[in-house]
Amino acid sequence: MNQLKHILQSRYLFKIIAIFVLLGVIIYTNNYKFISKYDLLDNEFIGIVYKIKKSSDKTTLYIKGSEKLIINYYKDMDNISLGDTITVNGELVVPSNNTIPYLFNYKKYLQYDKINYIVKAKKIEKIKNNTNIIYAIRNIFQNRILSIPRSSTYINTFILGNTDLMDDSIKESYRMSGISHLFSISGMHVSLFASFLLYFLKRISYNRYYNYGVVIIFLILYMLLVGIYPSILRSVLMYILFSLNKLFNMKVNRIDTMLIVLIIILIINPFWIYSISMQYSYIISFSLILFSNKIKRVKNKVLSSLYVSFIAFIVSIPISISNFNYINVFSILLNLLVIPMVSVIIFPLSLISFIFPYFSYVLNIFVSILEFISSSVSKYHIGIIHFPYINIYLIVIYYIFIYLFLYNRKLIFIFIIMIIHKYNIYFRSYLLLTILDVGNGDSILISLPHNEGNILLDSGGINNYELVISNTIPYLHKLGIDRIDYFIASHGDYDHMGEAINLVNNFKVEKVIFNCGPYNDLEKELIKVLDKKHIKYYSCIKELNIDKNKLYFLQTKEYDNENDNSNVVYTELNGYKFMFMGDASITTEKEILNKYNLPDIDVLKVGHHGSRTSSGKEFINEINPKYSIISVGKNNRYGHPNKEVLDNLENFKIYRTDQDGSIMFKIKNNKINIETCAP
Repeated sequence: MNQLKHILQSRYLFKIIAIFVLLGVIIYTNNYKFISKYDLLDNEFIGIVYKIKKSSDKTTLYIKGSEKLIINYYKDMDNISLGDTITVNGELVVPSNNTIPYLFNYKKYLQYDKINYIVKAKKIEKIKNNTNIIYAIRNIFQNRILSIPRSSTYINTFILGNTDLMDDSIKESYRMSGISHLFSISGMHVSLFASFLLYFLKRISYNRYYNYGVVIIFLILYMLLVGIYPSILRSVLMYILFSLNKLFNMKVNRIDTMLIVLIIILIINPFWIYSISMQYSYIISFSLILFSNKIKRVKNKVLSSLYVSFIAFIVSIPISISNFNYINVFSILLNLLVIPMVSVIIFPLSLISFIFPYFSYVLNIFVSILEFISSSVSKYHIGIIHFPYINIYLIVIYYIFIYLFLYNRKLIFIFIIMIIHKYNIYFRSYLLLTILDVGNGDSILISLPHNEGNILLDSGGINNYELVISNTIPYLHKLGIDRIDYFIASHGDYDHMGEAINLVNNFKVEKVIFNCGPYNDLEKELIKVLDKKHIKYYSCIKELNIDKNKLYFLQTKEYDNENDNSNVVYTELNGYKFMFMGDASITTEKEILNKYNLPDIDVLKVGHHGSRTSSGKEFINEINPKYSIISVGKNNRYGHPNKEVLDNLENFKIYRTDQDGSIMFKIKNNKINIETCAP
């Protein structure tokens, strides 16, 4: 025993091991090949249900068979419970990578959880009822929680660690407010559970080995009940090791204890290093322990809580920027209010309401207050600061300066790096043009060097999906763009400007340009918003000057249809010729050929998504495009792009958003570099 204590008390042992484990995990996870046990031709799958999610239009089942699968079934499945064995007939679907740069990669996210495929189910049959006691208890808990409709969402969250019942808009408001960490089971929940149980056990027995043993067994069983996720595993392991350290007087310092936990977790699953909850819970807990002596020196309880909140906020900055490209500085103060409300009132009331449902009326009052506070903060973007894309090197630099500050209190260096990071777009020396993957629609960003001007040509538009909010605006923020100088609507069709209202409601837009011809209903709706926000707009212009660049609008004739009235934009950027056709048809193409001499276009945004009504052979041969871009949706119902159009373009390099994702042209010193973001 003494020899074990001596090893555990070694000053550098676990620090060295942790460094080697981290390096090994990074190398392993970056070189790991995800190989599935299924074949794309497989159509029947058997597995045990370990998670169920329901929405208005579908039931999603997570099953463990030969490997994990996600089953999407567009019917209700009331007869399926956790632990049941089912057989599924359906089609395997490969999850997509992000097709817009820097945004969330769903395929990697699933693979880190060892999920390679999603099944689009046609038929599901239960072949065996659950026999697992853990699943049986979880089903009992779940049914009990769902029988309390007033507050089932929060009881489900705090008891089972499941936020699936929570409305997406509420979850987003918590994230924007910087308080979403309170709704994943972690150190706070485990400590409260353990403290309650230990308090009652001490009234029964004075044997501390017995008391702590019971608490540890309870926490392990509880972890098995809610599921072994990195944040709860970290919390339970930390409690167990701290308890053993205290009981047997091993004198292992708390930093080494955390490193032991980190080593254990990463050995269990190396891919947990990419879990956001793991990153948040670990870096915050580690930092609070690291600077616990400084915290103890602050005698005033309010100031001490503020200092804790500040440390938690500042060490989580790189993680927040990396995953959400914003921080909320107001969250430092908001956590002072919300953490006591959740830990002292809402969390205990959730436990009480589970046993005595009548208390859910009281719980609902406090939940409503919490949601109101969070929604107000997120609605008016109080304290939110957006930052551009952050890479691993910048994350390391951030942490060097953050920990130097926490040791030496020289905040100026953090401010300097944050300012340089936030405004690094002013240091970008190349021109960036991105054809965004917006499905069967158009959206093109032109961003001039040093933030001298930003133009968005079309917004795209897909029914029942807020494309701009979910994709375009996050991409602009990742680039460090905080305004659009000109939004140009090629014409009034939904797939080109259906997201325009979302754009001007959620982003700073200076001016809007419409095409020639009368305004249609969609354009009139946008104009109402523009008038309300005092945004200037123009129509049927001939040219546009922005910085040292000119955009020429080649189509100024009025036709009797929206497509032919499309703005056709021509520009030369750093010596390269670009032409954007909107949905202009062969009729418009002939008119343009008669009026202008446009040989050797470098980049052509092909008209009307490759429809046979556009990109006539005479027009293509005359402008002779070096690169042709077709903005088109995958497996779209129109059959775009048309084979005849592809034949007309066969002598030129073709990029397609359905196959290549977003296409980026970076131009510097008269050299062009092309990158894609394939699905």
